[in-house]
Amino acid sequence: MTEGSVHPSLATAARVLEAEADAIRALVGRLGAPFLRAVDLAVACSGKIAVTGLGKSGIICKKIAATLSSTGSPAIFLHAADALHGDCGLLGKDDVILAISKSGETEEVLQLLNVGKRLGLPVIAMAGDPGSSLAQFADVFLDVSVAEEACPLGLAPTTSTAAALALGDALAMALMEKKGFETSDFASLHPAGSLGKKLLRVRELMHTGDAIPRVQESTHMDDAIYEMTSKSLGLTVVTGAGGVLLGVISDGDLRRMLQKSADPLKMTAGEVMSRNPKTISEDELATVALAKMEEMKITSLVVVNAARVVTGVVHVHDLWRTELF
Repeated sequence: MTEGSVHPSLATAARVLEAEADAIRALVGRLGAPFLRAVDLAVACSGKIAVTGLGKSGIICKKIAATLSSTGSPAIFLHAADALHGDCGLLGKDDVILAISKSGETEEVLQLLNVGKRLGLPVIAMAGDPGSSLAQFADVFLDVSVAEEACPLGLAPTTSTAAALALGDALAMALMEKKGFETSDFASLHPAGSLGKKLLRVRELMHTGDAIPRVQESTHMDDAIYEMTSKSLGLTVVTGAGGVLLGVISDGDLRRMLQKSADPLKMTAGEVMSRNPKTISEDELATVALAKMEEMKITSLVVVNAARVVTGVVHVHDLWRTELF
C-alpha cells in the first residue's frame, strides 16, 4: 500500500456501510399512509403479530418479533416452511400477519398467507417489489426495495435485510408510542436483564413491615440501639402517630450522642434523632436512590408516602445486589 491509500478491506467496509445507510435513509421518503395503516392494524390487534419469512428474511423476522414483544406488542416468529407443516396452528383468529420477503414471491410465504386469509387475518407485507404477488396479496404493503445489494457480487442479502430490519424497528417504535408503553412497562418485561435492573423501583427493593427498624420519640436509647442492631440497616426511624416520620437515628447520631452525654443510654430517641432526614418515594427508580446515597455519602434512605408515613427503608447493599452499577 502506498502512503495515503486506503486498505481494500476498509474501502469495502465503507462502501457497504454507505450503501446500507443510503437504503435506510431512502425509506424515510416512503413513509406515509401505508405505514400509518400498518400501525393502525397492529394497534387494533387483540392477539399477536405473527412475523413470517424464510431464509435471511426469516432471520430478520426473528429480530423484529423480539423487538415487538419487548416493547408491548406481543409477537412470534412463524417460520414460513414450518408453518405449512403444522405450525399454522399457532395462528389465532385475533392475530395479524407481518410477512417479509425481498422478492415478494417466496412460495412458502404466499402459501401461508392463503391460510391467513382463510382465517380472516389482516396481512402487512414488506417486500422489495411493489408489483410482486406479496404486495398485491397484502392488506398493507410497505416498500423496502433497494437500489442494489452491498455485496460485491450483488447476491448476498445485505442492503435489503438492513432496510427491512430498520423499517421493522420503526414500526415497533411507532406502536410503542401509540400504545403509551412506558419505562415501567419495559421494566416488567425485562426483569432479569441489565435494562430491567436499571428500571427497578424502590418499592421492589426496600425493607418493609417488621423489617423496618422503628422506635418512638420516648424510646430509651438502649432499646433504640437494640432495634438498630437487630435490623442491621445502620439506622432506625423515629415515628409518631400513624407511622409519620419524625426523625432518624443513624450510626453518626450515636457517635455524637456518646460525645455529648455522660449517660447516653438514659436519653430518648427524640433527643438524639436527626430531624428532617433524607427520604425517597417508593415509586422512584432504584438508580435515583443509589445516586442520592452516593451524593450524600449515606447508606440508607427512608421511604415515605405523600403523607410522610414510613413505608420502608432501602439500603445501599440492596442496590449493590441488583448490580445497578
